[in-house]
Amino acid sequence: MAKAKTVYICQNCGAQSPKWTGKCNSCDQWNTFVEEVVIPSAKSPALLSQNATGNKPVLLKEVNEANQVRISTMNTEFDRVLGGGLVPGSVTLIGGEPGIGKSTLLLQISQQFSGTVLYVSGEESADQIKLRANRLGKLTESLFFLAEVSTEAIVAQCKQLSPGLVIIDSIQTLRTSYIESSPGTITQIRESATQLIQYAKEYSVPIILVGHITKDGSLAGPKILEHVVDTVLQFEGDNHFMYRILRAHKNRFGSTSEIGIFEMSESGLREVTNPSEFLLFANSYQYSGISACATVEGIRPFIIEVQALVSTAVYGTPQRSATGFDTRRLNMLLAVLEKRVGFRLSSKDVFLNIAGGIKVTDTAIDLAVICAILSSDVDRPIPKGTCFSGEVGLSGEIRPAGRMEQRIAEAAKLGYRRIFVPKVKNKTSIKSDIEIIEVQKVEQVFSKLFS
Repeated sequence: MAKAKTVYICQNCGAQSPKWTGKCNSCDQWNTFVEEVVIPSAKSPALLSQNATGNKPVLLKEVNEANQVRISTMNTEFDRVLGGGLVPGSVTLIGGEPGIGKSTLLLQISQQFSGTVLYVSGEESADQIKLRANRLGKLTESLFFLAEVSTEAIVAQCKQLSPGLVIIDSIQTLRTSYIESSPGTITQIRESATQLIQYAKEYSVPIILVGHITKDGSLAGPKILEHVVDTVLQFEGDNHFMYRILRAHKNRFGSTSEIGIFEMSESGLREVTNPSEFLLFANSYQYSGISACATVEGIRPFIIEVQALVSTAVYGTPQRSATGFDTRRLNMLLAVLEKRVGFRLSSKDVFLNIAGGIKVTDTAIDLAVICAILSSDVDRPIPKGTCFSGEVGLSGEIRPAGRMEQRIAEAAKLGYRRIFVPKVKNKTSIKSDIEIIEVQKVEQVFSKLFS
């Protein structure tokens, strides 16, 4: 048997060192080296290559696609983010802050799933899971629970039960007997994930892994864990709000621009099929500094509410604060208003908030942002029934955004009477009662809005 040796491995990037050092030379992080025992293989690489037998190459056009049929989780929002459902043999990694609702979401999926589900937990007992499952709904006859942290034991039980879906909560609690180190270390996570992925590919069983996150919001563990899995999902939200958003950061079988929206309640997570129902407040438009924007996330359009507050700076240095919006882009828009339009905002505090506690990256929100800022600055409310959609350039021009017809149709469906959009050569073919106002410059928007 090969002799075991001790090495120090960085828990942030996976770099190895023969001795402990305070700072990692690869990722420049401090106090990340942990001592681990590594047992090298007794066989030489040359001998292993001579005896190796693997899969034979096949013609790509002759590959059978029958195994790629999607498996629905019976959860519309979850399936939307995945691209239509789970792919047999795929491995999905979902991360999120503690208490955000990852276990609740997966337990609901387990109860709704049409096939046999094996729910493995290394953090909670069967009694705890049973109490939560009773609160979420009626228990099914096809949901099995396993409290286990040994990777080999989990794989053995999966082979014996042959479930249609396996859920591991969480990957950081598992440990394999092949590695002599504590659970949660880089080598343990990497080896445990490798065994589970091998089982998923061999038996065509989808696996969902729950991953912890670090204090900066990224998934804990080695980056190679995100590379080897097929899908990486992020479950995010503010604990002060009841709404949760599921985003795909990586998806080998679908788009990464889709989002799923859920509402947290006493009976679990409720799917929000119409996002505009919680992003808009009907009684808000009698106040200044509030505008509505038609935005698109993935292929689904919805209307969001933008709130702005402009006041005189009290402490000398003006404050610039944004919630749910990029602060650097806010500073750019303020500079455009200052330089191109002539509004003196350099001595005023500007606060911006996207209602509902969501984060928006769509640049078409620019027009709604500057209109909300102007409305608060002059203390005049935007006329009710007005919506905006357009990107603002550095010269003050209004640039077109993608999927404009879907944005206009969503605004018309929700009862808006007019919408400000960029002027384009190809006219929209939408036939509705909404008035489409095309503008080219920021000053044109202000003159038509407060004429």
